[in-house]
Amino acid sequence: MSPFVAPIVRSATALGLALLAAFAQAAPFEIAIAPSRFELTAKGGERLGQSIDIHNLGNAPTGVSIRTLDWTYSPEGQITYHDELLPGSCRPWVVLERRTLTVPAQTKNTFRFQITPPADAPRGECRFMITVEGMEPAQQSIIRSGSASLSLPVTGRIAVAVYVMLGGAEPKLEMHQLTMRDVAGKRTPTVSVSNTGDAHGRLEGTLDAKDAKGRTFSLVVEGTPIMPGQTRTLALMPKGEDGQSTPQPSYPVQASGLLDWDKGSFKVNAELTCKPPTPA
Repeated sequence: MSPFVAPIVRSATALGLALLAAFAQAAPFEIAIAPSRFELTAKGGERLGQSIDIHNLGNAPTGVSIRTLDWTYSPEGQITYHDELLPGSCRPWVVLERRTLTVPAQTKNTFRFQITPPADAPRGECRFMITVEGMEPAQQSIIRSGSASLSLPVTGRIAVAVYVMLGGAEPKLEMHQLTMRDVAGKRTPTVSVSNTGDAHGRLEGTLDAKDAKGRTFSLVVEGTPIMPGQTRTLALMPKGEDGQSTPQPSYPVQASGLLDWDKGSFKVNAELTCKPPTPA
């Protein structure tokens, strides 16, 4: 059996789309990725083989480079990429199948990678990103030589997050309160959640809501990760039928339902009142 054969793991199935594009004069970066993230469980000394499908949606062959990066995610929801090795990184244990490949037009290639935590790896969660970057042909030889860095210009980049939970690591989420906050300049329902565990967690689910005019809609919780040790404020976005946006609700709003996470759920039954900020 090939060492790259993948075990059964919990992973996302949606296509990951390009996070950024650069250099307007360059050809469009028409690449998509599946899955968009990996959330794996491993034991020390155990080798995990995984694969990524790289889809070329364009009409011309596209050359890409593949490498690993570290990353951090702030309580405010800001992601930062790091070329240097960070504490808690899986990267010393990662082997990539190759560093570059060309994906024919309107088709896909499969890329494989391995993670082998050492036998004495401590309990906890390690993380890294696999990036797929569109590069100009002149830079391909630099990448193959192992000299690539974040300073090289790219025509586009997709980053796939990989989480590996070791030794039974798991999240432990605690929900604190529902309240109104300013999000992107608009008063928005939010929920405050802490993670006191040793692996990342996520909230999922929707709440049934009714506003002061009797209109019914859903409040959908933001599904971004809550890292170990973080307390985050997650938006609850109003959605109508079939996921359509709704008009600005009239407050107060009655909200009820369950918000789920890997190890349980939180029951919600609350009234949200939108009080404008007090004028100075």
